[in-house]
Amino acid sequence: MTVAGKVVLITGAARGLGFEYARSLGQAGAHVVAGDVLDCSAAVTAAGDDAFGVTLDVADAASADAMARQAMERFGRIDALINNAALYGSLRGGRFNQIPEDDWDAAMTVNVKGIWNCCKAVVPAMRQSGGGSIVNIASLAATYGMPFALHYTTSKAAVIGLTRGLARELGRDSIRVNAVAPSAVMTEGTVEFLGDKLDRGLEVIRAGQSIQRTLEPADLAGTIAWLIGDGSKFVTGQTIAVDGGTVML
Repeated sequence: MTVAGKVVLITGAARGLGFEYARSLGQAGAHVVAGDVLDCSAAVTAAGDDAFGVTLDVADAASADAMARQAMERFGRIDALINNAALYGSLRGGRFNQIPEDDWDAAMTVNVKGIWNCCKAVVPAMRQSGGGSIVNIASLAATYGMPFALHYTTSKAAVIGLTRGLARELGRDSIRVNAVAPSAVMTEGTVEFLGDKLDRGLEVIRAGQSIQRTLEPADLAGTIAWLIGDGSKFVTGQTIAVDGGTVML
């Protein structure tokens, strides 16, 4: 049931959920590789002495390959990948026909192609070591159907489809692929995306939950640790909603 000693790569680790994953897993004894286009030094410090950071642009396959190569050079194996990096706060919301085409393309490139790139980068190492766990961060936006952010909603729905298809492909290699779909989490990205509608937006989201409080990053740590640990070694292709009971799959 432990993650101690596992080598875990985390994308989008500089802040928000990625920072929390790095901190919590590092403190639980995992060897953390924190990747981001932003500076990951704070996440590395929080994760402990066995952690290190890499500059990572998930939209660039060569950058993803470099992250995996550095992890192998340092630790000799890769046990888990958390595909957390995504565009969210920087996207402009609005009616579907008013979304800028550049924003649509950017959401698909980072949120979907970025996961594809990182999976391609780590799977050879996982095969070499006899298996592994990939956790893709989806969203309540996909499972519920969030309006006025169709680019983000569609990209996260694609993450769920990617998760299911890849789980079927990689099962023979003992590589598990699952997704986690949180509701709006109190992170910098949520604050940026909702802007001056933050309080009202969070109020509406809480009202639809069975547990009516705002999700915090630490609320996801246990689910993530379970999915990359051996306690879930027969779980694959699943989307686990961590949303306070909004969507009951």
